[in-house]
Amino acid sequence: MEKRLAYAAFLPLLLLALRILPLPSDSPDGSGGEGKTPAPPASRHVVRFVEYRPAEEHRDYLDAGLRGAALAALSWRWVERRNPAAAFPTDFAVLEIRDAHREAVVAAVRALGRVRDVHADATYSRSALSAADRPPPGRGKLFTTMSFEGEEGGGEMGNSSSATWRRKLLLQRSQVTSLFGAERLWGRGFTGKKVKMAIFDTGIRADHPHFRNIKERTNWTNEDTLNDNLGHGTFVAGVIAGQDAECPGFAPDTEIYAFRVFTDAQISYTSWFLDAFNYAIATGMDVLNLSIGGPDYLDLPFVEKVWELTANNIIMVSAIGNDGPLYGTLNNPADQSDVIGVGGIDYNNHIPSFSSRGMTTWELPHGYGRVKPDVVAYSRDIIGSKISTGCKTLSGTSVASPVVAGVVCLLVSVIPEDKRKSILNPAAMKQALVEGASKLSGPNMYEQGAGKLDLWQSYEILKNYQPRASIFPTMLDFTDCPYFWPFCRQPMYAGAMPVIFNATILNGMGVIGYVKDQPLWQPSEDIGNLLSVHFTYSDVIWPWTGYLGLHLQVKDEGSQFSGIISGNVTLTIYTPAANGESSPRTSTCVLSLKIKVVPTPVRSKRILWDQYHNIKYPSGYVPRDSLNVHNDILDWHGDHLHTNFHILFNMLRDAGYYIETLGSPLTCFDASNYGTLLMVDLEDEYFDEEIQKLRDDVVHKGLGIAVFAEWYHVDTMVKMTFFDENTRSWWTPITGGANVPALNELLAPFGIALGDKILTGDFSINGEQTHYASGTDIVQFPAGGFLHSFQLQENSKAAQDHIGTLDIENAEAKSKLSSILGLMEAGEGRIAVYGDSNCLDSSHMVTNCYWLLRKILEFTGNRVKDPVLFLEAVQLKFPVFENIHQPSRRTDVNFSTYSTVIGKELICHQDSRFEVWGTKGYGVQPTGTARKLPEYQMDESSSYPNVTIQTPDNKQDKVERLQINLSTPSTDKFDDKRDYFGFIGHEEVDIGMLMASQWMIPCLAATACLMLYLSCRVQQKRRRRRKGSVASRLTSMV
Repeated sequence: MEKRLAYAAFLPLLLLALRILPLPSDSPDGSGGEGKTPAPPASRHVVRFVEYRPAEEHRDYLDAGLRGAALAALSWRWVERRNPAAAFPTDFAVLEIRDAHREAVVAAVRALGRVRDVHADATYSRSALSAADRPPPGRGKLFTTMSFEGEEGGGEMGNSSSATWRRKLLLQRSQVTSLFGAERLWGRGFTGKKVKMAIFDTGIRADHPHFRNIKERTNWTNEDTLNDNLGHGTFVAGVIAGQDAECPGFAPDTEIYAFRVFTDAQISYTSWFLDAFNYAIATGMDVLNLSIGGPDYLDLPFVEKVWELTANNIIMVSAIGNDGPLYGTLNNPADQSDVIGVGGIDYNNHIPSFSSRGMTTWELPHGYGRVKPDVVAYSRDIIGSKISTGCKTLSGTSVASPVVAGVVCLLVSVIPEDKRKSILNPAAMKQALVEGASKLSGPNMYEQGAGKLDLWQSYEILKNYQPRASIFPTMLDFTDCPYFWPFCRQPMYAGAMPVIFNATILNGMGVIGYVKDQPLWQPSEDIGNLLSVHFTYSDVIWPWTGYLGLHLQVKDEGSQFSGIISGNVTLTIYTPAANGESSPRTSTCVLSLKIKVVPTPVRSKRILWDQYHNIKYPSGYVPRDSLNVHNDILDWHGDHLHTNFHILFNMLRDAGYYIETLGSPLTCFDASNYGTLLMVDLEDEYFDEEIQKLRDDVVHKGLGIAVFAEWYHVDTMVKMTFFDENTRSWWTPITGGANVPALNELLAPFGIALGDKILTGDFSINGEQTHYASGTDIVQFPAGGFLHSFQLQENSKAAQDHIGTLDIENAEAKSKLSSILGLMEAGEGRIAVYGDSNCLDSSHMVTNCYWLLRKILEFTGNRVKDPVLFLEAVQLKFPVFENIHQPSRRTDVNFSTYSTVIGKELICHQDSRFEVWGTKGYGVQPTGTARKLPEYQMDESSSYPNVTIQTPDNKQDKVERLQINLSTPSTDKFDDKRDYFGFIGHEEVDIGMLMASQWMIPCLAATACLMLYLSCRVQQKRRRRRKGSVASRLTSMV
């Protein structure tokens, strides 16, 4: 007893000690973790105001406002920013806020009338390493890799032609400027005079011999130096304005303004950029080069400041990134329409593998991305200035960007200085570049944009330029392959989802403009009336640019038409009158359109791709699909058929399939038109109406479903959590590779469920070798279905590093027979489920499984059963049910922040058929309530959506849901011949019956055991009575 009391007394001390121990942290500065000190107790935030004022006025206003909110005096601190921008009014402040008071202080600041919003002062980190060596993020926004020397860091290292060009460059150092014809403009006296060039990079040395016109050097970092200690800023400046004979720049007389925004460790902060941008605006820069970028286009302080910068007539040039050859890898700000985004080419006019590709992914899932890059320029073995003297070569889009920036400086000097501000602007310069560019044969528009930069043609356009509006591209010829890929790869036909093209409006007339009248489709011939064109466009064209969405749909009466439809789209742009003008400026734009139309394909060859239920980064922390990949922890490529699934799209077209995209709920398509609904790597939830409609579509309308899932393991997600120093919070994945709990709800009516294992390994079917990369298993499948199992390594409990990457080398091999492929018939329809999608995704593919997909599509769309997949040996005589391995949703993540379903209204968007725009879809009975997750309690006050929020399980809701599942019988059956357990006919059952069958047998067994026990007890009592009566009789006899 004394020992127990001693333990009880010691327990509170132990709990207190555990509480004060620091939590592990993955922050780059080493805070937290084993043997590390705790993270600092405060973080910095950017407070944006609705207007520019002197910093002291903002400070006094915040002091008074927060004093009135009765906040502790030590809960926040004003951060002085001692840089050149301090001499000018500002529109933001930086506050250091104690973690313990963060929510209260942020809420109080946001409530102030002159405050626009509050954001974390995000850290920017740019790695000089190649993409293969990139470390995981620990500090906010990611940046692209810096340019690399020679052949390192990507590209075709064994390309003999590139090596030949490199030798030529060593002999003729001025060849890059010569290839663009800079000498022709130099000969006419245009050398970049009186052009103010802002170079945002790592700085430059004042006495560098390669530069004759360094006007100003400014430092925006926390390091006390103006010099370039890395060499990248010097190199960029040399390409733009160097005067050395061995490595000349394009505009040697350009005035250089060097903005040192990166430290020697290549770190920067949002606030540094905001101050530097404000200073560039205040000092009237003409051109700005930013050879960096990152995937987070939702970093609003940064993105909106870029808009403000270009709105003040500063032409920004930026690199699209070194994340190729993958599609959908554009970096921000180069992906913004007001910025000139630059891609790379080699000296054979080929796109190097490192250059990022389009399309933009801002518009997904409901719309379609824009064409980017804008132009391409030489990016391999570019010669520029070394850090102190001499020349060197670098490769990457971050050196292609200064090539274009140097050309822009040269072109700006073509316009007389007194007319530049009235004629030249970001839109006018982009018009000159894209209209003058030469289209390359081979690359498509998402690889080359308008084409290769052509200095002379752009000069010819600019020298007589008059402000006007235009559309980019100027012509849509969907018969021109490969340039107009993917539109040229698949003809249009009646009954299809609308084909959407997102064109860019360039308004050279003014920073703000409007579409005057509804755009007009004018077919060249009467047959063109078979094409129905709807338009969406910018309400306000600002700054300088907007969008024009063309939604193309062939009318039903054209179901048998085969031929070419052509015509023009006309729209008029107007801009308010400029200073000294009495009437608005107007400009009429004409966009030529040419498409190929074929008769409507048979249903079995039509596939619908579910884009709506995809969630990507930004803004949620969506982890990668393959846990074997160490260098890329985010799923940020868009998961679209025309981004990281573009090879799959080409394969399906080559196989004769027609594939369409659905960016709206599953209620917004007519299942009778499609053979297969293809659902790959989906992360979102599903409306109840979607689940009900999909069941009816399969059972009664004969729709086929092909599901390619991914891993979902909560412990692994927890290990992928990292500490974000900006928000002073833990960032945790909002889901796994796929949202398996949501998929299980969708597939529940068919008796199918996926598990929580992470499986890795290789297997073969009929000689086809396939790699299974961190996929999941199938734990529930109905009788009569065909379920394939293979020996795979289970990594759910394997060794993992701090970001969840599987440590295959150190993990113990635990090979186990696991079910990963299931096929079944359900009423009139068919279903196929496979637990891994990496074999279809170009991002981290080891081996493809296109052969398997083709066999699945033959089954789901055309009822063809491959003899290998439908062996009698793998057909289930009894249903498989492993409820213990079904994963549950995380209760510590506010999923509604990222979802298009949770808390949202079910509605068909403008990517669906015209007849259901703005409705709930086909045959849907509205419920009047938005979908909610009962496991999560909404916290509307959460300021940081990626923060892990601990909330208790709502057990009552779980119990009620379980009771509903068990007590509510399913009213729809696949057919009338079904037996209740699926043991006789071996046909598919719905989840309600399957649950009943699984519970009924144990209940009957328990009842039988109880009756047997009671029977035994009764018999024992009877025997005791008999023994007692006999003993009494014997006693009496004695």
